[in-house]
Amino acid sequence: MPHDSLSVFAVLGSAGLVVKLVLLVLFLFSVISWAIIFIKFFALRRDQRESLRFQALFWKSANLSDVHAKMKHVGESPAARLFRAGYKELKAMEKAGEGQTLGARMVGLETLKRTLQRTIAAEVTRMGQLVSFLATCGNTAPFIGLLGTVWGIMDAFHGIGMKGSASLAVVAPGISEALVATAIGLAVAIPAVVAYNAFLHKIRTLSSELENFSSDFLNIVEHDLHRAQGGS
Repeated sequence: MPHDSLSVFAVLGSAGLVVKLVLLVLFLFSVISWAIIFIKFFALRRDQRESLRFQALFWKSANLSDVHAKMKHVGESPAARLFRAGYKELKAMEKAGEGQTLGARMVGLETLKRTLQRTIAAEVTRMGQLVSFLATCGNTAPFIGLLGTVWGIMDAFHGIGMKGSASLAVVAPGISEALVATAIGLAVAIPAVVAYNAFLHKIRTLSSELENFSSDFLNIVEHDLHRAQGGS
């Protein structure tokens, strides 16, 4: 048998219809997962970079109004969107709470806390979009490849039965295409799983940073409320 007849492309060319369909599905999974990997890598890196820029601006500003006025100088980020939602709710609370007691203002503060938590949940959901497909790909691609392997082996044994011979020349092509399906399934799954775990860690880190920023924002608001009540 010529050496190049056992090459990967030769094996794929001689594969049966079912194995080819399995390989086509794995190819589509691979293309989609790599597209998601590149999209999420740059998106999460941008979110982290812009959030750090915004938080640096936040701590350098004199007050919350000053931060809001300077927001146009920094890009969009999860931290910026969290601040914008909190600031909008704070202004609505201040407008509705003019002349109210400290107790009534503290009730408004609870509403502000819920607004911040909803915004954090929305940001985590946004950052996690498409990432779940990587987990699906990592979990299913090996089994899809295994399906191609099992079918290829069945086909190989069927060929042995039809030809009545179990020589290497008869068995090798079917076993080769079967093993190629498993190898490609693993090749699709491994990068998807690695990327999924890396992105999940990054999203958890950004979520923790948003929780910390929310706590700092609330501390500043509570301090301002108590100071305003003490000066009234």
